[in-house]
Amino acid sequence: MIEVAKRLHTVEEYYFSKKLREVGLLIANGKPVINLGIGSPDLQPPQKVVDAISNSLGDATAHKYQSYQGLPELREAMSSFYKEHFSVAINAANEILPLMGSKEGIMHISMAYLNAGDEVLIPNPGYPTYQSVTKLVGAKIVTYDLDASTNWMPNIETLEQRDLSKVKLMWVNYPHMPTGATPTETVFEELVAFAKRHNILIVNDNPYSFVLNDNPTSILSVAGAKDVCLELNSLSKTFNMAGWRVGMLLGSSAHISNVLKVKSNMDSGMFYGIQKGAIEALKCSKMWFVTLNSVYKKRRDLVWQLAEALNCTYDKNATGMFVWAKLPAYLESEAFIDLVLKEHYIFITPGTIFGSQGEGYIRFSLCASEEIIEEAIARVK
Repeated sequence: MIEVAKRLHTVEEYYFSKKLREVGLLIANGKPVINLGIGSPDLQPPQKVVDAISNSLGDATAHKYQSYQGLPELREAMSSFYKEHFSVAINAANEILPLMGSKEGIMHISMAYLNAGDEVLIPNPGYPTYQSVTKLVGAKIVTYDLDASTNWMPNIETLEQRDLSKVKLMWVNYPHMPTGATPTETVFEELVAFAKRHNILIVNDNPYSFVLNDNPTSILSVAGAKDVCLELNSLSKTFNMAGWRVGMLLGSSAHISNVLKVKSNMDSGMFYGIQKGAIEALKCSKMWFVTLNSVYKKRRDLVWQLAEALNCTYDKNATGMFVWAKLPAYLESEAFIDLVLKEHYIFITPGTIFGSQGEGYIRFSLCASEEIIEEAIARVK
């Protein structure tokens, strides 16, 4: 056998990749599994977005290699979107890098800035990819705990008590996944000041700003943030385009240039038609978000009922595409979701996949119809 690279010994297969095989096997054996674990939108993108990709296929350049930086009009649309919704001025020429989904941006940023042994501050609980990518590039994970007592915000005073001399990068994610916590008025200002004091690059992963949230915010709205911050965003959740793989990275021209050095050696540009569709999505009026959130609100009301039927508690002020629910004190997350899957054929995500601070919590997805959620409630009751 040819041995794999040592870096593969530091990571495991993604949790959902493994668990969905188990769920798929149950379905193949005739079990009526309801999947409330995955945040993959089941709703359709705006019709004009679908029309745009279809209408673009006959364009002269539609099937050629595309620019590593995307179409100029796509970057202009992204810039206008940030100006309209976040009040952030972004230079479309050199402060935006379109991505094939924001997930690839996590890898590209890490490859651009991290050397073996560099330390990375990662939220606990937080998106598992932050940890896996950090391991793959040979950097060192330094977790910082978030908890309900501070509404899942980072404690800057506690962070400052650590030795930060080797920390080069810090991941933050607001609105927060998996908890749905929205940033306080001052947290971004505190983070920017913290980054400047310690010469740390902070990356805010921001794909959930428009789901059940009336106040979209960006870390780049803080004065001087571009010096020490990048922001990732995505069309996946906002416009029901998860499978299209359209994201963006925003920041100073120097930071964007550094990440582009990596990206331009990894792919040959986003498919033309997808870019044309993305342009139309970014032009949607605010009525799109109103309509989208009216659907998610009805679903969330039902998921709250399901959580209560399972004797869980939750925060009604949380936002986003999920409901983060606390289990009774005597239950463990993974054992609980396995029991629910076995007894009721309902798949829910255990909080522990997001870190040790997720123990005692479970996460429900809102990416299922009202009828399906009602069926889940009936099974539990």
